[in-house]
Amino acid sequence: MRFITTNRTNKNSAMGTRQDQMLLADMGMRKTTMLLWIVQGLLAVLFLSAGGMKLILPLDALTRQMPLPLPGLFLRFIGLAEVLGGIGLILPWLLRIRMDLTPLTACGLVVIMIGATVCTLAGGGGGSALMPLVVGLLSSFVAYGRWRLTPHRGYAHASPLQSAGQAQAEVPSRGPLTITNLSM
Repeated sequence: MRFITTNRTNKNSAMGTRQDQMLLADMGMRKTTMLLWIVQGLLAVLFLSAGGMKLILPLDALTRQMPLPLPGLFLRFIGLAEVLGGIGLILPWLLRIRMDLTPLTACGLVVIMIGATVCTLAGGGGGSALMPLVVGLLSSFVAYGRWRLTPHRGYAHASPLQSAGQAQAEVPSRGPLTITNLSM
């Protein structure tokens, strides 16, 4: 690893060389990616457990726990959405397949958490509304982070290196899909 010095005599002394800028940007990107993975993992565990409980518990026990009386099938639907959201936070980036689904999943979970916060406040739980609010804010951080801060290659969004005046490497296209006749 190179050490960055600020005592330079060339014309780039104030900003460092291009290599130094790329090294600093790469280090910042690694920290952001690590933080996003930690938050995604915690949110996935939270949503998988909360959604799983909504799917497993009997409807009468589930409706008694809610601050507002909500229909049982609606709570099952929310549980299913939370379980799928917990899976969608991790699998696309882990498997590197359809990675654009992770920020969309996080946006959907933000909508669920807005509803949970409103229901909790309407039910009279002012202090307990803080938990869904924080979870919603963390989900919005994941959505923004995976969409803008650390987009995967091939996104049309500008990366931090591109905004610094450096060109981003082009991802080669595979070309059109063709079907060939394999019969003999």
